[in-house]
Amino acid sequence: MSLAGYAEIFLRNTLASGVIPQISAILGPCAGGAVYSPAITDFIFMTENTSYMFVTGPDVIKTVTHEEVSKQELGGAMTHNATSGVAHFAARDDAECLAMIRELLSFLPSNNLEDPPRRSSCESPGALGNAAELDRIVPDDPRMPYDMKDVIQAVADDGYLFEVHEHFAKNLVVGFARLDGRPVGIVANQPAVLSGVLDIDASLKGARFVRFCDAFNIPLITFEDVPGFLPGTQQEYGGIIKHGAKLLYAFAEATVPKLTVITRKAYGGAYCVMASKHIRTDANFAWPGAEIAVMGAEGAVNIVYKSEIDRAPEADRPRLREQKIAEFRARFANPYIAAERGYIDAVIEPRETRDRLIAALRSLENKRATNPRKKHGNIPL
Repeated sequence: MSLAGYAEIFLRNTLASGVIPQISAILGPCAGGAVYSPAITDFIFMTENTSYMFVTGPDVIKTVTHEEVSKQELGGAMTHNATSGVAHFAARDDAECLAMIRELLSFLPSNNLEDPPRRSSCESPGALGNAAELDRIVPDDPRMPYDMKDVIQAVADDGYLFEVHEHFAKNLVVGFARLDGRPVGIVANQPAVLSGVLDIDASLKGARFVRFCDAFNIPLITFEDVPGFLPGTQQEYGGIIKHGAKLLYAFAEATVPKLTVITRKAYGGAYCVMASKHIRTDANFAWPGAEIAVMGAEGAVNIVYKSEIDRAPEADRPRLREQKIAEFRARFANPYIAAERGYIDAVIEPRETRDRLIAALRSLENKRATNPRKKHGNIPL
């Protein structure tokens, strides 16, 4: 009978998914079949040192596989926040956990028929206090990293980002912020980690978050600086094709207002995936130094002009290579070319980003978009 009770809870979790936000707080042990109820819910909070989740405990694992592992190593808060990605938040104790849940709820509607709770409209500046500071965030050297959270905090009301999945797949940042008092979902590549590349974990993290925001009428804002998908046998064997397609599917399926800002790189298929104009994003902006291309200038030059460079005297090759890279960027990768073709709505100065996003959100307040009638789609699981 206990198994029947579990299954009935799982059914109710499933039927309520996308109808009401579901939040799980793991404040102690959660083992065996019980773990599947929080797994179905939208967000999982865990407390450090006092909570754990696993399907089979350390004793069973030792008996079956002869591995020795502690409860915390197997299923503690940081294991599931940083390694497995099962949990979304890690709190120091129960009190902080409950406070974090209250903060999360401040961004969410009660159900899928309501709009998210909106604070009184204000022109609250971001954390930098001076929009002109945005003009200096991206380094001149395209290979140098910077922290995308600085961009987000400079644009958001009060410079505040309530980050989700902070410890997992750090090359992608997701979370909630407010613009003009209105809750928005943020999805952003993080150039400070793996150059902001998309991999399996980042794709899963982003897709789950995008689908949640779409289910509960929360507009999506994407900050893009992505050199592509992470190459390698480990990623290919792990199914980067289908996992990357999850993020593509989630953005394409979403009908809430969608805005994108390309801050620097937007290369290859990753450009398409990160809420490009071609998958129904409402407004796409680019900063003047942005590059939109099939691949980076260095890679393209090494392929297209390799024979020409190899024929040049050895002493002249570095200069010729740099010249070709500059020509490629000017002729093929600059954002004005994309704007001429309608793929970018406007090339904007970084300092204008907050005002442009607020204006776009206001124009989209009454947006109504639908997908074809169907029982459900078949996301590449």
